[in-house]
Amino acid sequence: MPLKTLIVDDEPIARKVLSEELESIEDLEIVGEADDGAAALEQIATHQPDLVLLDLQMPAMSGLEVVRRLKNGAHMPVIIIVTAYDKYALEAFEAGAIDYLLKPVGQERLSEAIERAKRVTGREAVERIARLQEIGETPSGPRTRRIVGKLGEEYFLLSANEIYAFQAEGDLVWILTAKRKYLATQTLKALEQRLVNTSFRRIHRNALVNVDHVRKMSALSSQRWLLTLSNDQEFIASKRQAKSVRELLNW
Repeated sequence: MPLKTLIVDDEPIARKVLSEELESIEDLEIVGEADDGAAALEQIATHQPDLVLLDLQMPAMSGLEVVRRLKNGAHMPVIIIVTAYDKYALEAFEAGAIDYLLKPVGQERLSEAIERAKRVTGREAVERIARLQEIGETPSGPRTRRIVGKLGEEYFLLSANEIYAFQAEGDLVWILTAKRKYLATQTLKALEQRLVNTSFRRIHRNALVNVDHVRKMSALSSQRWLLTLSNDQEFIASKRQAKSVRELLNW
């Protein structure tokens, strides 16, 4: 599906320049233009765009005010700020913008921002599907929780029971399955909260393990244990953390 895009700027020439630049970008459709904040909110409600290219300095309602009002509404598109002023970048990012472009915007920089928007909207769409799939029950009981994993430029819906562990490396969190390694779209803390009351246990500040896939536990010392999973992946747990795993396994 093309990225439905709305251009918001009080200067007609600026809207025209952006529109012409966007014509060369694939999988993007301009669904409308607005010349002030109030018109932008109306257009967003009408067209439900995926992306809004938003100017900051506009009469009556600033671009930042538009973003703040959107956060309280039913539809929140991805926001890219396009402005001649560099002093509002921090406020824009805190409000929820994913990028901040300074006029005049070069084609390469614009394309880079659009690609980022596509990645964000693609991830959010898959995560919405994952959340919907968790609602309700099946004839055999509650539905399995779904986790979004990224491999290359594709997003996958993974059932919790096929995941062996989550492992954090700096700002990245990896999803480990029997044969593949995916990049998670959430932090380890957020994943732990989503998987509360399941078979996942935090066994290290950087690891969350599915105890259903624990094959062996070996004492390394009086305070440390080695957990071996069914795919031979190994994790070190403290005595206290290993105890909670053993209790769950009834060992």
